Amino acid sequence: MSSEAQAVEDQLDEAMRTKSPRRGYVPERGSLIVVSAPSGAGKSSLVERALQRLGRLSYSISYTTRAPRGTERHGVDYYFVEEATFMEMRERGEFIESACVHGHYYATHRATVEQMLADGNDVILDIDVQGAAQMRERMPEAVTVFILPPSKRVLEGRLRRRNLNAPADLARRVANATEEVQLYERFDYVIINDDRDRAFGALKAIIIAERRRPFRQRRKIKSILNTFGGE
Repeated sequence: MSSEAQAVEDQLDEAMRTKSPRRGYVPERGSLIVVSAPSGAGKSSLVERALQRLGRLSYSISYTTRAPRGTERHGVDYYFVEEATFMEMRERGEFIESACVHGHYYATHRATVEQMLADGNDVILDIDVQGAAQMRERMPEAVTVFILPPSKRVLEGRLRRRNLNAPADLARRVANATEEVQLYERFDYVIINDDRDRAFGALKAIIIAERRRPFRQRRKIKSILNTFGGE
């Protein structure tokens, strides 16, 4: 994309983010972007950057039974809940997807995602490959993106530098990654995260391209066609 085209795109995104909805305006349903990867591939950093840089993009905070790590905060990074509470919520059907990953449970809250989409916001999820498989089945509209590390050695290095996992847990994550990378063909898009700027550019391009699909702009298109006499 040229610098001029990029500037226009950024202006449009900013306008969409800041404009107040007109009275009686019914927004288009947003798109659902599911980003998945092995632990340590860098998906969370890419998702965080997308949320900072792109307008009209919302994030659904996952629920988990594990304890906070590092500077993580309840209600910001995750909703940290007891396992009994998690299971009760799952039994009530409150989650779109849930999975046990590295010995802990994670899930996405159904009502939260549905409300965001209904409000016309694009929703981006940062979930594991098990959860992504469930999302494909239960939300066929979802656009799935797989983040692939450039090599096993780089993945191991990233996990070690985080210094958040015990040696046994680190070994388990690497072993799981060896299996998870084989699932790349089940996703709509694959981004090789060998350069953070390039990888973010690819994720941004996917999100913007999905916004330009005709069915996501139906009301806008119809209003334009009405000026030509209708369809």
